Amino acid sequence: MPIYEYKAFAAGGAVKTGVVDADTPREARTRLRKEKILVSELKELRSRGRKKSKSSIAKDAAAGLKERTSWLESLRSLRSASAGPSGRDLDIISAITRQLGTLLGAGIPLADTLKAIIDQAESRRIETMFREIRERIMQGTPMGDALAEHPSMFSDLYVNMVRAGEATGQVDQVLTRLADFLQGQRALQRKVVSALTYPILMVVIGLLVVGVLMTFIVPKITGMLTDQGQELPAPTQVLVLISEAFQDYWWLGCLGIAAVSLVVERIYKTDKGRLRIDRGLLRLPVAGELLRKQAVARFTRTLSTLLGSGVAAVQALEITKTVVGNRVIADATDHVRTRIMEGTDIATPLKATGVFPSVVGYMVAVGEQSGALEEMLDRIADAYDEEIEIVTERVTTVLEPLMIVFLAVVIGFIVYAIVLPILQIGNI
Repeated sequence: MPIYEYKAFAAGGAVKTGVVDADTPREARTRLRKEKILVSELKELRSRGRKKSKSSIAKDAAAGLKERTSWLESLRSLRSASAGPSGRDLDIISAITRQLGTLLGAGIPLADTLKAIIDQAESRRIETMFREIRERIMQGTPMGDALAEHPSMFSDLYVNMVRAGEATGQVDQVLTRLADFLQGQRALQRKVVSALTYPILMVVIGLLVVGVLMTFIVPKITGMLTDQGQELPAPTQVLVLISEAFQDYWWLGCLGIAAVSLVVERIYKTDKGRLRIDRGLLRLPVAGELLRKQAVARFTRTLSTLLGSGVAAVQALEITKTVVGNRVIADATDHVRTRIMEGTDIATPLKATGVFPSVVGYMVAVGEQSGALEEMLDRIADAYDEEIEIVTERVTTVLEPLMIVFLAVVIGFIVYAIVLPILQIGNI
């Protein structure tokens, strides 16, 4: 059985070093976590009944150095939550990630695996990118570092999981887990987008119809009525004023929307501004609860994926902070990370933040006590993904009739304001 040397934080924040016997690095971390010891560094010393060669010792030393330096690099290179691919690129990377995991798991060398990916690339851009990655790896660059050179396609989460897989010798399993994670996130995104497509389409078409009526149709009809020399009724006068405003000041409305968007964007780029806006979004009725559930699901799913891939808890929380998509949740995550470095568990500061639902804190506590934290986090994420889907369907179900009624009222008022003076002329 291999022997691992560890450096960790014990209860109270004291730094502790020692050795532990375990079959795998993950088992070593789990065993130490049950003893309330948070591992920051872990490296294999030797295996019983087997003497290591000089090259093996040198390789282990290099791996240990790489593990320490990669932690520092990840802190320096943390990007925003939007880093990494989206849309079509996310689908491509997800499929390629699964292929990489399958081929490596079958024992095919990494260079040959990448060559197979290059040969079946769907676009020149993807082919060129993987040629560069393969060339860097052939020159001796670790896979994680080679992927980090393409941040638009590989997020910090992706890169650090691959680095953890390289450190533990489980790159194929990490890639398979990554593929599951990416496909799950993409599937949820598609469900939300498809549910909101119809309401958004209705709003756009309704605005176009009203804009055409107010800009072209209404002025001609009201002009004809005015030429008759008859006084227009109050609804028609209101319609004329709105129509004239559409024709004369439409550019001012567009300019105002652009100005507001620019100001909000500028404010959101500041720390205080982003915190206030994100806090306000969480307080919105219905939408705020939906955003909170989405952030919690992303937090638990990402943390589970990182911990299950062998990433240390402190580093995993640092990465998770950048992908939750809300500053309030991100600050709470950073608070949990700070408390863990002081020697506490994950569940206690998680409950104390008041940001996460209480059930999340209790389930995390059960997961830590049973040694199945990753599995418990996955269960939380699954539950919240289902809730997000249900809430989204309910919201769209309510929005559709409301938008239909609103558009019917607007168009009905336009028709009424036009027909009313025509009826009055007929009566005369």
